[in-house]
Amino acid sequence: MKRIVLLYPGQGSQKVGMGKDFYDNSPLAKEMVQKASDRLDQDMTKLLFEPNDTLNQTQWTQPAILLVSSIATALLKNGVDVNAQYALGHSLGEFSALVAVGALEFANGVELVHKRGEFMTQAARGEDGGMMVVMGLGDEEVEQICTQARNEGKRVWPANYNSDGQIVIAGVKADLKDMESHFKERGAKRAMVLNMSVASHCPLMEKAREPLRDYLERFIQESFQAPVISNVSAKPYKSKSAAVELLDRQLVEPVRYKHSIKNIEKDVDLFIELGEGNVLKGLNRRITKVPTINISDMKSLEEAMETIYK
Repeated sequence: MKRIVLLYPGQGSQKVGMGKDFYDNSPLAKEMVQKASDRLDQDMTKLLFEPNDTLNQTQWTQPAILLVSSIATALLKNGVDVNAQYALGHSLGEFSALVAVGALEFANGVELVHKRGEFMTQAARGEDGGMMVVMGLGDEEVEQICTQARNEGKRVWPANYNSDGQIVIAGVKADLKDMESHFKERGAKRAMVLNMSVASHCPLMEKAREPLRDYLERFIQESFQAPVISNVSAKPYKSKSAAVELLDRQLVEPVRYKHSIKNIEKDVDLFIELGEGNVLKGLNRRITKVPTINISDMKSLEEAMETIYK
């Protein structure tokens, strides 16, 4: 069997209708949706499948994404004996990775990321935070521009190192808008403020750390079936203490996604993205030559199982 890494998307991958094909065709998917609904006292079928504005509220976005990713993982594991080398996720996706390796029980994971979203929303109040994508500049240049801006009193930080030439910046929205012209003057192909109300992975999330840590301590277990790659360090960990520390820091430190992929690509034959969309598959095309496939419905699940044994 191929050496496999399980990949999990973060916020931004959500859309109404995600997971519907799983739900319609799998009793296990129905059972997991009901379990999540019971845990959160929220009808997840309405959240996932009916037009609504709630799905884009971070405290509901996060459990919805984890739910669909966890369903995809459970169905894959039911179909083939997957012995993953590693699991990793982008931001929120790191929690889905913990569920996948058994270090976080599914229903506990649903509650944990719901609370994480609430804590992040509370931390964001009064800050008017946001995020901006910058394309076409190197890491060091973006870091230098942000450092100079902070020396001038602005609050902006690199937040997501997605791939070479693509970084997401987090900070106060007004400061981000002021930075657009600076990045373009330095040669950025694109510098655009995203439609987000929370400045993730930067010091503006500091107030969320203590309440989140309490939940991390309560829910994360020692039973890692495979190492998880940390967004913060881009290195593997396999203990509860490391998970608590690194996920606490993840709130205020950048996601080093491209570094994570590059650090393990020599040990990997196939990346599998599990959950809605194929954002990470797209990023991986710009990072590594190792192939990436995605599982977001029953057809792609069947295709993935065939690919694993080729």
